[in-house]
Amino acid sequence: MTSEKTLTYAYYPGCSLHASAGEYDLSTRELFKALEIGLTEVPDWFCCGATPAHNVDELLSLSLCAKNLELAEAVEGDLAVACASCFSRLKFTQHTLVENATKRTQVEKALDAPLKLDGKVKHLLDILARDLGLERLAAAVKKPLTGLKVACYYGCLLTRPTDVPNLDCVEAPTIMEQVIEAVGAETVAWTHRLECCGANFTLSRPGVVIQLTNAILEAAKAAGADCIMVGCPLCHGNLDIRQKEIEGVYSTSYNLPVFYLTQLVGVAVGLESAKLGLEAMIVNPLPLLKSKGLL
Repeated sequence: MTSEKTLTYAYYPGCSLHASAGEYDLSTRELFKALEIGLTEVPDWFCCGATPAHNVDELLSLSLCAKNLELAEAVEGDLAVACASCFSRLKFTQHTLVENATKRTQVEKALDAPLKLDGKVKHLLDILARDLGLERLAAAVKKPLTGLKVACYYGCLLTRPTDVPNLDCVEAPTIMEQVIEAVGAETVAWTHRLECCGANFTLSRPGVVIQLTNAILEAAKAAGADCIMVGCPLCHGNLDIRQKEIEGVYSTSYNLPVFYLTQLVGVAVGLESAKLGLEAMIVNPLPLLKSKGLL
């Protein structure tokens, strides 16, 4: 496609995308390349603290994110973030340090440097829906996702807490639906798109995660979804990796592939499965995609 304007971003992949969620990183890079959106990985980035750090040491948590924001200043463009947890922590740190001068001073002392906090942090959804724009996204489609019914799952962190992410409406977001509908899919209305999956309790409290995730899968299936779309590695892990275990516990069958948003949009713009990491998914998505004529 020919861009109306050049879009270039610094890119913070975060730890999960360089490990258990490698297919999210791969599909993000390949999709943005196909859409002619520039991504330059932030040099020497490190863990943002994700879910645990702020529960252990607030100053450490804020300092980790602040330093990553500082490193991103060396790269042209706004900061693109794929992981919902990383996005949440980076945005929360910006919000906190702008609003609280005392904490800002403490972090600057910890980092031994003044902070510049006016750079924009954007989730991939924001870039696709607003910076690129839905019309340009639709124009890039080569294989419309016609007939594919998608349950868009936001989880806890993409839109909450109030006034921090500023990605979309806190209680009734539509940005996921807008993006996937722009590439031809049908979205389903369902009850659990903002419910918690249990996140990183997957190791410490697996019983809780199995119960919460089963409710999500059950709601998506009841709504007639063919698959679920996520923007969070933790959500993906709980819904995809644990799905067979959940089916065993509850004596049911869901067989719902769980896609990262970049994988589904990547299919629509004509990327082959190897460039999207589809083979890495535990619930095999290939039969579904083939049945819809998409592979």
